[in-house]
Amino acid sequence: MPSTDDRSDEEALHFIAGGGELGSLIRARDWSSTPLGAPAAWPQSLRSALSICLHSSFPTAIYWGAELRLLYNDAWRPVAAERHPWALGRPGAEVWSDIWDIVGPQLADVLRTGEGFSTLDQMLPITRDGAVRETYWNYSFTPIRGENGTVVGVFNQGNETTARVMTERRSLAERERLRFLGALDDRLRVSRDPTDVMKAAAEHLARHLDASRTAYADVDADNDRFAIRDDYTAPGIGSSAGSYRLDLFGPRAAADMRAGNTLVIADVSQELGPGSGREMFQTIGIEAIICCPLLKDGRLVAMMAVHQASARDWKAEEIALVEATVERCWAYVERAGAEARLREMNETLEERVTAALAERKIFADLFETTSAFVQILDRDYRFLAINNASAEEYRRVFGIRPAVGDNLLELLAGSDQFEAVRALWCRVLAGESFGEVAQMGETHLGPTWYDMKFAPVRSPAGETIGASLFGYDVTDRVREQQQLAETELARREADALYRAYFEHTAEALFVIGIVDGAGFTIEELNPTHETLTGLSSVAIRGKPIEEQLPADVVEAVVANFRRAMRARQPISYREVVDLPNGRRHWDTILVPVEGADGRINRIIGSSRDVTARVQAEEQLRQSQKLEAMGSLTGGVSHDFNNLLVPILGVLDLLQRRGVGDDREKRLIDGALQSAERARLLVQRLLAFARRQPLQTVSVDVAELVGGMADLIGSTLGPQIRIEVEVADDLPVASADPNQLEMALLNLAVNARDAMPQGGTLRISARGEEVRSGGAEGLAPGRYVRLSVADTGVGMDQETLKRAVEPFFSTKGIGKGTGLGLSMVHGLAAQLGGALTIASQPDSGTTIELWLPVGDAPIVGSGSDSSVPSHVSHDGTALLVDDEPLVRASTADMLSDIGFAVVEASSAEEAMVLLDRGLQPNIVVTDHLMPGRSGSELAAEVQGRWPRLPVLLISGYADATGVDPALPRLTKPFKQAELVASVGELIRHD
Repeated sequence: MPSTDDRSDEEALHFIAGGGELGSLIRARDWSSTPLGAPAAWPQSLRSALSICLHSSFPTAIYWGAELRLLYNDAWRPVAAERHPWALGRPGAEVWSDIWDIVGPQLADVLRTGEGFSTLDQMLPITRDGAVRETYWNYSFTPIRGENGTVVGVFNQGNETTARVMTERRSLAERERLRFLGALDDRLRVSRDPTDVMKAAAEHLARHLDASRTAYADVDADNDRFAIRDDYTAPGIGSSAGSYRLDLFGPRAAADMRAGNTLVIADVSQELGPGSGREMFQTIGIEAIICCPLLKDGRLVAMMAVHQASARDWKAEEIALVEATVERCWAYVERAGAEARLREMNETLEERVTAALAERKIFADLFETTSAFVQILDRDYRFLAINNASAEEYRRVFGIRPAVGDNLLELLAGSDQFEAVRALWCRVLAGESFGEVAQMGETHLGPTWYDMKFAPVRSPAGETIGASLFGYDVTDRVREQQQLAETELARREADALYRAYFEHTAEALFVIGIVDGAGFTIEELNPTHETLTGLSSVAIRGKPIEEQLPADVVEAVVANFRRAMRARQPISYREVVDLPNGRRHWDTILVPVEGADGRINRIIGSSRDVTARVQAEEQLRQSQKLEAMGSLTGGVSHDFNNLLVPILGVLDLLQRRGVGDDREKRLIDGALQSAERARLLVQRLLAFARRQPLQTVSVDVAELVGGMADLIGSTLGPQIRIEVEVADDLPVASADPNQLEMALLNLAVNARDAMPQGGTLRISARGEEVRSGGAEGLAPGRYVRLSVADTGVGMDQETLKRAVEPFFSTKGIGKGTGLGLSMVHGLAAQLGGALTIASQPDSGTTIELWLPVGDAPIVGSGSDSSVPSHVSHDGTALLVDDEPLVRASTADMLSDIGFAVVEASSAEEAMVLLDRGLQPNIVVTDHLMPGRSGSELAAEVQGRWPRLPVLLISGYADATGVDPALPRLTKPFKQAELVASVGELIRHD
């Protein structure tokens, strides 16, 4: 077997193939300068371990050699956090200097003993983002033995459990808090004396917090002094019982207490300076303190203090516990005081009542200083005592104010609460002591809840002679509990609604997790998202997004995630995604979600497929663009036609008269050819703009195609074979034969240019029935489909989109006007048909011209050259045109053939001439003129002089308001065309 040295580099490094980012980093690193040496020389034990590490989906690392140099995989990269990629290949003690005192001995034991090590929820104080963080981990260390059996490295796997540990810790703290408060209530409930309540609360709190000393203090009515009756102290700590002036403890402490703000000091020596209370605190042995004030009706009534003999970093839950304790302690002190006073009265009912009636001031001091509701009834339900708070509550709830001696049942007769109240007092008068939280009062006032303690009043002999009630209005507390329950119910309902929407919406929903404030993972995809993208939530959950999406997509996706995090509010954008069913347009919304710590910890996203709308908008834009260009070119072409009339007419006249020598004749001939080319260009522009004047008749397409076959063949040349296929039953088409011939020739020339090496041109025609929703938005009906297909280079999608744009050409400068297809497209639309193009690169192009079926007598080819070049006429011609040059040129042509010409610059001027007695043999009028149009003039002339022929000349095709039977001549024209039109009218007259 060949040695390692004999292997090729590729074979030697095969063990580190793949492995994601870390595999790439390891392969790219020059290891020869490190103690590990070149990878080709690494021992088989390291090769095998590293191969397993790199291809594991679990966080895995290897500590190798005497220095325990670190190698790890992609899943372990979040463990290294900001130490990556610096940590790769470095000694473990250097990488983990902050926790080496913990993990170093563990690794050393594995190397020494050869036994594995594992731990759960191990606390590691790791430095992250420049600060020491308390983190927790599950991990294991497994020895890696070398070829000689000795331990040469450690295989490490594990994961972070900080979030779970912290959650469990908070949950445990909450349970401990509730357990503490429950135990405190149990302890204070049995305390009979206010001082006992204070001491019991102080002891319970001190033992729970492991404090040096705790104390409850009563505050004088002037808020100047407070008294600590008794306190609880740990062994070796002196008591702080006594009376103090509040201001002795410094302005900060005094201000916080009077304002109701909890005072928290972790280190008296550091936080308080001389004269700010430090001396007083330290005199009674305080180096750290929590002091919580209790305000009632805006007055400071009590304080609860927790002292520590050394500096202490107080936790938030400890502060909250002190605040909860002082409220409870005060309530129980109040209750114990009231109960003590009641006990003093309860020696004998008659003695207490007599004393109370005799000394009303003592009774008032006893009852009127508490906000609790205190009542005493005898066995006949008569009030023996009732304090002001109770009387006012009766007045508020029942509209009556009881007084001593009133009968409760008589006062409440007719109330809807009568039976409930009687039942409670009946129980206590029967000798039962009990507590009750119940809703009482008239329903129209809204629910009021009371916490009531009932106790029988007994004689010295133990006989029940009355009953007492001590209660509080706890409506706010009950409502708070109800609101909490309603909130929880609403949360569950919202969760259910969200889940139903998430599972069944047609939108693609997704939840993105944020790792260490920078990395992203896919936490959840809804079924729609999974179906559209082919991704599976189960397969990809928790994995870095870079591993789930193509590299060219990740950058844009991550950039949008980070933009949402920076904005800290929803963002929306449109994106193009390549899905299994093709490229789609998505409108996506990202909603960043803020955690309890104020950091963005996840992103919820929603994507809606708007591909159909985008395509419709693009089609609308193209249609509007073509329409706008058509309007522009149509208007410009009309003006060009007016300019060409005198140019073409004069040049034609000069040529026919043979003016000039040979050189001048050649110049005139060349100028005439240029004018003809300009006329052809204008016709194409008008065709594109769908404004060319058309002479629409029924055309035998089969005859037209057959008649043009030779012309097309000679135009295309011998390298291109022509195939013609026309259906036998082909119906006639409604079209302009001349324009149709030009369109067919244009398509043939385009096909020739697409086949520079030769090929086949196939011309076919057949009848088609189009139903609703047919090709290119055609109206339902019968059509002739004229198809021209070539085997040339074809077009890509981008070229295909622009194929019918005017002046767009792929032939290069000087090789085409870019108007051919535009003209054909415009002609088809103007005739009520359509043009469709199908093409693929290197697969040829097929262009189909859809023409409506005609119903008039058949007309063959438009190529009729029997127009006479010159005909003599006599008589008078009335010429109407607002353009002086056009009018002058046309007048010369008419004069040249024998007419006496009378000119008018407007329809109004022409009517004046006719009304004055002018009797022309023919009227020749322009169509578009200021004021009345030529068609309006023709209508009036034929209405008044039916036998007077009218010829309408126009360079524009807008036929609105024009009688279809009115003879028309298209600008620009030569004399021969004018002669033909005039002669036709005169002959038929």
